[in-house]
Amino acid sequence: MKILMIIDNSFTHDPRVYNEARSLINAGHEITVLAWNKFNVETINETLDGIHIYRVNNSKFMKMIPFDLLTLCFWWKKAYKESLKLYENKPFDVVHCHDFASLPIGVKLKKKLGIKLVYDAHEIWGYMIAKRYPMWFANYYLWREKGLLPHVDKFIIAEDGYSEYFKLKTSKEMTAILNCKPIITKEYNPTNNEKLSLLYIGILNSARYILEIIDVIKDIKDVECIIGGVGLGKFIDNIKQNCSKTNNVKFIGKVPPEKVLPMTKDSDVVLCMINPNVYNNKIATANKQFEAMVCGRPIICTKDTRSGEITENENCGIVVDFNKESLKQGIIKLRDSPDVCEELGKNALNAAVNKYNWETEKKKLLKLYESLEV
Repeated sequence: MKILMIIDNSFTHDPRVYNEARSLINAGHEITVLAWNKFNVETINETLDGIHIYRVNNSKFMKMIPFDLLTLCFWWKKAYKESLKLYENKPFDVVHCHDFASLPIGVKLKKKLGIKLVYDAHEIWGYMIAKRYPMWFANYYLWREKGLLPHVDKFIIAEDGYSEYFKLKTSKEMTAILNCKPIITKEYNPTNNEKLSLLYIGILNSARYILEIIDVIKDIKDVECIIGGVGLGKFIDNIKQNCSKTNNVKFIGKVPPEKVLPMTKDSDVVLCMINPNVYNNKIATANKQFEAMVCGRPIICTKDTRSGEITENENCGIVVDFNKESLKQGIIKLRDSPDVCEELGKNALNAAVNKYNWETEKKKLLKLYESLEV
């Protein structure tokens, strides 16, 4: 099958979309990704590991709009037109929409072209934006999503916990495909770091507790930390400024996707401090969890989150309260107990090998596409 995937980011650091695309290519399908080049800085057209990528730039008018959310309708319009151009050049059989921000485009394409529509809900999108916008605003998009779900042919959710919510919105069958990572080794390999090495690579914003992490670690002896990822300029400037005042926290900026797992394997502990009061965090596992697992590294994460639940169930890290003192004590415990750190890392790898791995999730994805008649 020829498949068009649509995603509302520039597709430079989206491991879920990459893993799904590569798995489908290896199964004989042809994948094109239409991505939103919000900052107009990425290459418009390129091919990455067999994935054909076409990026849609913001117009001058869109760049003048202060909030991403307010540009959505303009993105839908531009992406729809670009999708039709792609279809004219090389017709596709399926449109695979990643998250709600691309779903209206897919529904419109299905109505116009008579193709199949796969909806891949990475999260409960309305609750995600509620972290930054008023809930009444988020409710509008939750309502829009509910109205579009009847047009979906196959429905993918990124976490089993999403099913409880979506069952209230639709009777469609759901396939849970987790953000697990490919197994890179089945043998535990310890590190040789002189000091306890902590790592966070991912989205950089205030919701990820980054500035608090820096403040905690700067006063802990025999510990070092690397922070990398992408975020908005002002927050990045704050990270740089705070890191410059420490001797043991280093900011490295954007990290190429292929370097994330090697860097994780070189570290001793992965950090994943997310707010337990955010509904999505209670039901969705963080990417950091699965990265730590396949590398055989323990994680420090917060109580009353899905990551915290898995960590406790698999005994593969330390679960702490969402505050600085609890985080500090968790770090000190692993610093002073290398045997515990190693045991937790071995448990993490064992959980990845036996349950939380992409090979398992890939089979569900390929089965779903096999059942999609075109």
